[in-house]
Amino acid sequence: MQEDDVRPVLIISNARVLTMDPERPRAEAVAVAGGRILAVGSAAEVAALAGPGCRVIDASGRTLLPGFVESHLHLVLGGLELAQLQLGEVQGIEALKAAFAGYAAANPGRPILLAQGASYEILDHPVTRHDLDAVIADRPIAMTAPDHHTVWANTAALAAAGILHGAETPPGHVVVMGDDGTATGELREFEAFGPVLALGGEAHLQLGIATGGEPEPWPDAATRAADKDKIAAGLAHCARHGITSMVNMDGNRYTCALLKEMEEEGRLTARVVVPFHMKPQMPLSELSRASAMAAEFTGDWVRSGFVKMFQDGVVDSRTAYMLNDYPGTSERGEPLFPPERFKEICIEIDRRGLQIAVHAIGDGAVRVTIDGYEAARRANGPRDSRHRIEHIELIDRADVPRLGALGITASVQPPHPPGAMEFPMSTMETVFHRDRWKDAYLWKTLADAGAPLAYASDWPVTDVNVMRGIQAALTRVPFAGCPDERVGLMETLHAYTAGGAWAAHLDHLTGTLKPGLAADLVLVDGDLESIAPMGIGATGIALTVAGGRVTHQAPGFA
Repeated sequence: MQEDDVRPVLIISNARVLTMDPERPRAEAVAVAGGRILAVGSAAEVAALAGPGCRVIDASGRTLLPGFVESHLHLVLGGLELAQLQLGEVQGIEALKAAFAGYAAANPGRPILLAQGASYEILDHPVTRHDLDAVIADRPIAMTAPDHHTVWANTAALAAAGILHGAETPPGHVVVMGDDGTATGELREFEAFGPVLALGGEAHLQLGIATGGEPEPWPDAATRAADKDKIAAGLAHCARHGITSMVNMDGNRYTCALLKEMEEEGRLTARVVVPFHMKPQMPLSELSRASAMAAEFTGDWVRSGFVKMFQDGVVDSRTAYMLNDYPGTSERGEPLFPPERFKEICIEIDRRGLQIAVHAIGDGAVRVTIDGYEAARRANGPRDSRHRIEHIELIDRADVPRLGALGITASVQPPHPPGAMEFPMSTMETVFHRDRWKDAYLWKTLADAGAPLAYASDWPVTDVNVMRGIQAALTRVPFAGCPDERVGLMETLHAYTAGGAWAAHLDHLTGTLKPGLAADLVLVDGDLESIAPMGIGATGIALTVAGGRVTHQAPGFA
C-alpha cells in the first residue's frame, strides 16, 4: 500500500499488465509516483488512488510490461553509426557505387565516408581495396560487416591510416596482406581496423572497445558536449523501442563520466551499466581501474562493476575459436587469452567482487571461459557473482550442464541465428559442420540445464528493435534435423525484462512491476498475447517510461 500522503502522478489503466512478478503475474493498472511504482492492481483499485493533476492513460487493452532490458549493446558506437551510410539492403557493385555516391554528395566535409551493414556476400567475390577504389578512389571510404568484426577500406583510407603496407597487431587482429606486400583492404578485428575508423575524428569514443584506455588529454567541454549529443541520439533510438535499461558491452571511465554528466543534465533516458574492458596485453594491476570504476559509479542510472573480455572473434571471418577445424579448412581460430592466463585473470576479477562478461562464440572459446569461471569459484569460493557468457553460438554438449552448475548466465541474441532475422543461412553452411548444427545457438537446451537467459540484440550489430527480437525468438525455424531451441512467449519476455535485470545486478531496482521498484514501463501497441508471432515485429511501442518519466510516446497516442 502507498503512504497516505503519496499520490500518483501517472496511472496506466485498462491494460493487460504482465508484471514478471511471480507473486502477482497479472494486473490491470499501475500507478507511479516519485519515479517509483506506487501500486499494481485492478483498474478500480488503482483508479481510487488518483488525485488532482494525476495523468491517467487508458491503455485500451494494450500490454504493459516492465521496461525492456537490453542486455548486450554498444550504445556509443550505435549512436555514432546512426549518421553513417547504411548498406543493409545493398547488393552488387553498381548498387554500392550508387549508395556511396549519394552519401558522399550529402557529406562533402567528412574526412572518411563510413558505411555499416555490408554483408560478407555484398559482392560475388571477397572484397578488396581495389573494389572500393572503383566505388570512390579520391576520398577515404570504409564499410563494416554487420557483425562489426571486419572492415573493408579503399586505398586512400589505408594510406591515410598508415596501414597500407601492414601493421603490427595483437594475435587475432589482422591486416590481411596480399602477395604484392600491400594490404588487401580486409581488416579483421578492432586493433586492425581501429586506425581507419579513427580517421573520422572519433577515436576517443572508441577507446573503450579498442584499447580499454582513456582519452589523453581528457576531452574539453565542447568535445564532451558533441559526444553527449551522439549518445543522446542512441538513447532516443532505444527509447522508441521500449528500452529503459541497458548493458553497454564496451566502455571506460570516460563513457561513465559522459553518462553521469547527462544524468545531471536530465538527459539520460535509460539506466546504463558500463564495464572495464580488460585486454589480453594488460597486466593484472590494470584491474585496479576496474575496481575504481565500480566504486565511483554506483548509482541507479550509471554504474560499473563488471569486466568485459573478448575470448575470440566471429564465425564469418573464422576468428571464432573452435575445438575443431572449420569446414574445408585447417583453421580453427585461437583464444585471445591463453587459457591459464585467463584463469588467473578470472580469479583476480572474482576476488575483487566484480562480475565478468566474456564474448565467446566458438565452442573452444566457450570452454575456456567456463574453465576460467570454474577456477575462480574454486579459488575464491561461491558467491552471487552472476558471471555471464555473451553469444555462445556453438557449444560442446559436454559443457552444457556446466553453465547451470556454475550459475553462468547465457546472454544470447535472438536476431543472431542465421535465418532468424538478417543473417543469411549461408553462414551455417560455411562455418559449422552439419553434424554440429544441433549444438549451435542453443537457448532452450541451456535454459533446461539451469542457465539463466538474458536476451539482447548486440546493437548496432543487429536491429535494437525488441519487438523484432521477440518475433525472431518465437518464429525461428529449427535447423535441418535439429531440435527446436525456442522458449515460449513468457520465457522470452522474462529474458528481455526480469532475466536481463537479474543478469545485470539490477533486479533490486527494475525488471518487474511491483510497488517500490523503479517506474520503468513499456506499453506495447497491442495485446501481445493475441498477436500472431509473425506479426509481433511490426507491432510498435506506444509509450516508454523510465524512472517515472515518459521517454517515448508514439505519435497520436494520447
